[in-house]
Amino acid sequence: MTSPTEEGAGRRALVVGTGLIGGSIALGLRRHGWHVAGIDADPDRAREALAHGVVDAVGDDPAAEVVFVAVPATAVAAEVHRLLGGASRRADVVVTDVSGVKEGIVKEADHPRFIGGHPMAGSEQIGLHGADADLFEGAIWVLTPTAATDLAAFDRLKGIVMSLGAEVLVLSPTDHDRLVAVVSHVPHLVAATLMNAASTGAEQDGTLLRLAAGGFRDMTRVAAGHPGIWPDVCVENASSIIAALDALVADLQTMRRRVADRDRTALLETLQRASAARRSLPARVPRPEHLAELRIPVHDRDGVLAEITAVAAQASINIYDIEIAHSAEGPTGVLILVVDSADAEALTAGLEAQGYRGSATHLS
Repeated sequence: MTSPTEEGAGRRALVVGTGLIGGSIALGLRRHGWHVAGIDADPDRAREALAHGVVDAVGDDPAAEVVFVAVPATAVAAEVHRLLGGASRRADVVVTDVSGVKEGIVKEADHPRFIGGHPMAGSEQIGLHGADADLFEGAIWVLTPTAATDLAAFDRLKGIVMSLGAEVLVLSPTDHDRLVAVVSHVPHLVAATLMNAASTGAEQDGTLLRLAAGGFRDMTRVAAGHPGIWPDVCVENASSIIAALDALVADLQTMRRRVADRDRTALLETLQRASAARRSLPARVPRPEHLAELRIPVHDRDGVLAEITAVAAQASINIYDIEIAHSAEGPTGVLILVVDSADAEALTAGLEAQGYRGSATHLS
């Protein structure tokens, strides 16, 4: 087995933006033996990253095989164009980002070797000093390939992300933005609203915040995160966030009505359903005995990956792992997907309807 300090030996990466996420990526790669260069809009922060051993060098690295762009969402596409437009850069370089929104960025960047990404990991720590090589251990890292994505580039990026301890989930950019609005963006806005309400209340009664016990602290924990990234996220994903907020407001109105009506039965039913749903949240990918592997022969052409993942997305089927086995003889290969065993039959049927013939094997 390759030791952690050897498996990335000789490989080079570039991190654009050396804050919490960019710094954590750099530390994780360096732990595996990568040479990591870093650049930052704030030169002092880049020099600090070098001084603290987060990166090996400050400045661009045209020889890097992968670039992680960790800048505000509205700046990502321009940075991708700069990176992939340079004649001196390595011809097969893969570029990805870490922004919490994807559709607009992926559409604007529009390059076969740019693959949108979103590590679903964070910390209450802010900036470079919160960087942690273990930040992505066990976390979901969404990748959003499109019909134009270079399959070899995707395969390479997936392997790098997994080496950081993350579990890759493949979604279309549109599905990503719709789903994270519900589970990430709106919860952050709700946490901020609750925290501000409590802070305002404490101005009238100083005892209020002293009563903030575990439940309140758990609900508002994410409000302590870096506020600077959120205006861009909200602007870029406004339509999905507004839809999710409207649904939440309607649910809160229903809850208010049940409280006002003193409707014990309806309140208990609502709370029991929420309790059961919360206990059922998956902590990690299911155990192997609950998974199935689908092997789908494909031609190595643009759009194959997007077509197949779109079938899964339309059926609300999570892809827990994805691998591309390229053939040494001609432009063919095998796409290997890992999904819930219960979903294997439906996904196989959906793929057959699109002209793909695959076989499923239940893992054990």
